[in-house]
Amino acid sequence: MHRRNAVLSALLSGSVLCLAGPTLAAEVTPDRLINADKEPHNWLMNHRTYDAQRYSPLDKINKSNVKSLKLAYAVALGGTSANENLQSTPLAENGYLYIVDQWGVVYKIDGRSGTMGRIVWRMDPKQEKTPLANRGVALWGNFVISNASYPPRVIATDKDTGKIVWETNLSEGQVDVQLSAAPLPVKDKIIVGAAGGDRGVRDYIAALDAATGKLLWRKYTVPAPGEPGSETWKDNNNSWQTGGGAMWVTGSYDAATNQVLWGTGNPVPMYNPYIRPGDNLYTNSLISWDPDTGKMNWYFQYTPGDMWDYDEVGTHILIDGQVAGRDHKLVTHAARNGFLYSFERGNGQPVLAKPYMEEITWTKGIDQKTGKPVDYDPTKDIQVYSGVQAQTLTDRTKRICPSHEGGSNYWSASYSPKTKLIYIPSRPTCNEVTMTPEQPRSPTGSLLHGRIKLLTPTESEIVVADPFTGEVKKRVRAPYPNFSAALTTAGGLAFTGLGDGTVVAYDDDSMQELWTFNLGSGINAPPMTFEVGGKQYLAIMTGLSQISKGRLGLTPELSEMRNQTMLFVFAL
Repeated sequence: MHRRNAVLSALLSGSVLCLAGPTLAAEVTPDRLINADKEPHNWLMNHRTYDAQRYSPLDKINKSNVKSLKLAYAVALGGTSANENLQSTPLAENGYLYIVDQWGVVYKIDGRSGTMGRIVWRMDPKQEKTPLANRGVALWGNFVISNASYPPRVIATDKDTGKIVWETNLSEGQVDVQLSAAPLPVKDKIIVGAAGGDRGVRDYIAALDAATGKLLWRKYTVPAPGEPGSETWKDNNNSWQTGGGAMWVTGSYDAATNQVLWGTGNPVPMYNPYIRPGDNLYTNSLISWDPDTGKMNWYFQYTPGDMWDYDEVGTHILIDGQVAGRDHKLVTHAARNGFLYSFERGNGQPVLAKPYMEEITWTKGIDQKTGKPVDYDPTKDIQVYSGVQAQTLTDRTKRICPSHEGGSNYWSASYSPKTKLIYIPSRPTCNEVTMTPEQPRSPTGSLLHGRIKLLTPTESEIVVADPFTGEVKKRVRAPYPNFSAALTTAGGLAFTGLGDGTVVAYDDDSMQELWTFNLGSGINAPPMTFEVGGKQYLAIMTGLSQISKGRLGLTPELSEMRNQTMLFVFAL
């Protein structure tokens, strides 16, 4: 379904004012998004800025006063079904918050009073069933742009009225396509990444005309026969048709070079490389795309022929600085496979790759010139790497480190230009994977060909590392898993949330814990901060996914914790 009720005019040339109830709402222009740092009180896109640093210049909440942070208000969200989760980052514009729940329902919340959050409107896209996640919305013009799944659609909602303006279906005959990553507005386009690859989807990145919703281009992350990269799918099973390469988390954008940088997911079946021999491009990769045409500029594949679910969908952060005395424009990624990588942003050339996890068994190391594992063998169709954890048809169960959830994952890292360090939520655990080629699909319908066993209670760490050297500076351990993300601020703070419902603030230098607050329900969403009326607020949502709740199975004290989908907002 594709509806057009309005076309915005003069958007690219400046801000247009329109009446929005009692206040004037400014259009969110491309210029405002490129210069988001000029509006430190707002949080206008998923990672706040195109560089995906998830850093806020606000400092009214700081090291000296964060201990006095109190709950300002809470808002109940969701409630559509049991076992819902909330994973989106709220957007904030002049005191209004824009949030989406797991069912794709978009909320506009008026938080201008600072003492309560009133729901102004809700837009319900009427999904047929629930997807795994919905991680946020975008603002463009006078629209709130959101995703919905089942069927997969991109929807523009009028920011003032809550009415749908246009809606575009992107299924193209693939019933399990999900749109979990928040849309990325770039100039006059909305960039979206498809997910659902584990269920046998051939995923893609696409661009829509922001004013009308018209599909402008679509590029698949798994090549069809005859396309560049198709030679890396060396099977007779047509695995490319269900090959994965999902884009679960929103990418970054470098306006200076006009490139969108996005990470892709694992090949499918997830744990059985014998069905899909070869390197399986362009899965487990960082890809640079031209947002105007969809042309692939360059790519880098982290773990060719992956058999452990070490996809690399997490944030790719844009950082400028010096490496070995020379200026570099970097794209930095805390990989699921346990290594911290930095690349030249212009061409994808590896600059460094250093371990940030303490136990990595899948490879003996990374070649610093090529960025490839030192034990990668381009002549082999099935990689062995270190030989320690590669499953075979006769030796199907192996202990893998890091676990299949990796070091970092969809829980985004944060880079602080104040400390020049990256703060990585990570999972310092291992697990067992058993290859099960006789199981075509899991109970959820996923093409896994494998079974997971948790070995120990799932703890978490914030790893603080230098993206210019790869050196790990500090680690701080927490007894519960982190499904949230990191947020750093000019106030000298690093925030995150934990699976037991605890929000934590650390000193960004010493990593001393300065403040905690337990919300009573597990956290799956990232923290963010905004300012209105001269006062700074911290916002975070609760509501764990079924997968996240499963990770708490070895933690007895959390076995009866209830799951509530709420927005909590804190202030001094």
